[in-house]
Amino acid sequence: MAAKAIRHADDLASAMAHLRRDESLAPLLDRVGTISTKPNPAPSPLHSLAEAITGQQLNGKAAQAIFGRFLALYGGCLSANAILETTEEKLRSVGLSAAKALAMHDLAEKANNGHVPTWALLRRMDDEAIVKQLTQIRGIGRWTVEMMLIFCLGRPDVWPVDDFAIKKAYGQLFGIAGPKPTEMKTRAETWRPWRSVVARYLWRSLDI
Repeated sequence: MAAKAIRHADDLASAMAHLRRDESLAPLLDRVGTISTKPNPAPSPLHSLAEAITGQQLNGKAAQAIFGRFLALYGGCLSANAILETTEEKLRSVGLSAAKALAMHDLAEKANNGHVPTWALLRRMDDEAIVKQLTQIRGIGRWTVEMMLIFCLGRPDVWPVDDFAIKKAYGQLFGIAGPKPTEMKTRAETWRPWRSVVARYLWRSLDI
């Protein structure tokens, strides 16, 4: 069964009540304060995944600039057919690497084949089923799907232990240099079913 998205203040209140049972989280929660956990989906999963592919291994400004030029090829409205009709040379002209151009074509082909569900269908799928399905697309790994689960679908219990910023903030909070994913997973077991909320607090802690 798919998890419900975090949508309301009551959800966040329930998360806070649960997470405060772990006294080690109190400094993080108190320092960051109230955050928003409202889902913010892109116009389509195709759009979201195309943006993710574009942004890989790039800083934010460079990724935004390239994705803006990519969108401009289609008047701001992406479709699988339009991407498939765009040559690799044209895709590379807006700043995509050869590998990313191939990934865009694979994404579009799989979208045409029904392998990329709509938002409505994704909302009815559980987290691991979404990860399994979408990571079959070239250039899409688990981390990319986890970001979609958290920010676009608002799933409450995703714990992205391979995220660089999460590792950094987690290490700062617990005084651990280079925390290992296995240790992070073990400690986070008591935070279920609200691990996405902890992740959001950790990300936010790096900005204040």
